[in-house]
Amino acid sequence: MKLIPRKDWVVLSLIIVFHVCVIVRPSAAEPTESRTNFLFVIADDCTFRDIGCYGGQALTPNIDSLAKQGMRFTQCFQQAPMCSPTRHAIYTGMYPVKSGAYPNHTFVKEGTKSIAHYLQSLGYRVHLSGKTHIGPKSSFPFEYSGGKNPDLSAIDQLFAESNREGKPFCLFACSNEPHSPWNKGDSSQYDASTVVLPPYFVDTEETRENMVDYLAEITYFDGQVGALLGLLDKHELAADTMVVVVSEQGSSFPFGKWTCYDTGLQSACIVRWPGRVKAGTVTDAMIEYVDLAPTFIDAAGGSQQTAIDGRSFVPVLTGKTNTHKHFVFGEMTTRGINKGSPYFGIRSIRSEKYKYIVNFTPEVTFQNACTNSTIFKSWRQKASDGDATAAEKIIRYEKRPAEELYAIIEDPYEWHNLANDPAYSEHKEELKKELSRWMESCGDKGQQTEMEALEHQGRALKKKKS
Repeated sequence: MKLIPRKDWVVLSLIIVFHVCVIVRPSAAEPTESRTNFLFVIADDCTFRDIGCYGGQALTPNIDSLAKQGMRFTQCFQQAPMCSPTRHAIYTGMYPVKSGAYPNHTFVKEGTKSIAHYLQSLGYRVHLSGKTHIGPKSSFPFEYSGGKNPDLSAIDQLFAESNREGKPFCLFACSNEPHSPWNKGDSSQYDASTVVLPPYFVDTEETRENMVDYLAEITYFDGQVGALLGLLDKHELAADTMVVVVSEQGSSFPFGKWTCYDTGLQSACIVRWPGRVKAGTVTDAMIEYVDLAPTFIDAAGGSQQTAIDGRSFVPVLTGKTNTHKHFVFGEMTTRGINKGSPYFGIRSIRSEKYKYIVNFTPEVTFQNACTNSTIFKSWRQKASDGDATAAEKIIRYEKRPAEELYAIIEDPYEWHNLANDPAYSEHKEELKKELSRWMESCGDKGQQTEMEALEHQGRALKKKKS
């Protein structure tokens, strides 16, 4: 047998090692470890209290089941009770006035980055399917599909490609339900004569008829949630996907959308994250919509971005802590909205126990599309017919004091204003101080910012480009 020279053995060994490395080296489509995918589902104008697992009357079996599989937040809040600033805050992680996206039909300042930038740099496909209401496109370089609602066919393809290519995804599935007009779903599931109205409603036939149509559309949205979860199961992606379902701002019934009351600003939030979130848990940790982007970045393995105002609540999800924030903030800009007052700026701050609201121009009548609705007109009619309760609720909605303070635990519907009660002056002053600090940090100049709102709307952006 002929022996191989020593130097040839060395060369042969290197060749063998090289080929072994080539064979076992994972391809780009086959990551060495599983990355967390994200499915974020958002409703449109849905009061959190109306969802089944939040004690509501709407039939929401899919959302209720998801809550049993994950964590339900009892104190999740958004930054503005309108669609466009809310969505900008979610995707940028920035407070509305700071990003420039604070009125409705708005856009962020030039050069602002969003979750699409941050997750794409981490190797993710970032897709938005359904309602957009954001701008400019340069700040939101998503893959897009759908019109007003998620495109299930496009999402099916996204999941299939992700599964095949091994590339993680973040999908924002944005519904247009139950935004009015309430014309989807089966309203026969509800009885207008027995449906329970919130205590701040005026009981009229128009209110009851619209309430059942609205509840039916929440059930329709719940069906969308079920279809999306079904697609995750179809492509065997559920185990590696964090699912977040939120309800957005309150409905367009009075005292919800367009107001800084909890009915307008508080949101349902349910998170399922297999292996990380304990099933069937409920948390009172206070979180905000601006916290969603940094939470996704954190869960994806990224780091906190300096431009982002929010903070990751992954420690809450994983059970390492049961607290997150001591205060949450809100703002409402009436200037420029459909059928709105020429100007009526509102700012709010909430702690676990108290809520403070400042109305910049209490001398102005508070108006919006709601006050022109058939529902509100039926309230006016009942008041003109001599119903004192109806008259009181109309006045409370349209005429706001300069300051409002509520003991939120005892008074969850914010009906008993304590702003002028000396017994609560210490609480009011603490919240006023924190609200002022927050406004200053955002560059919010109060009424001046309200009057500049039209410069931050989409029509101003189009005019600038023309």
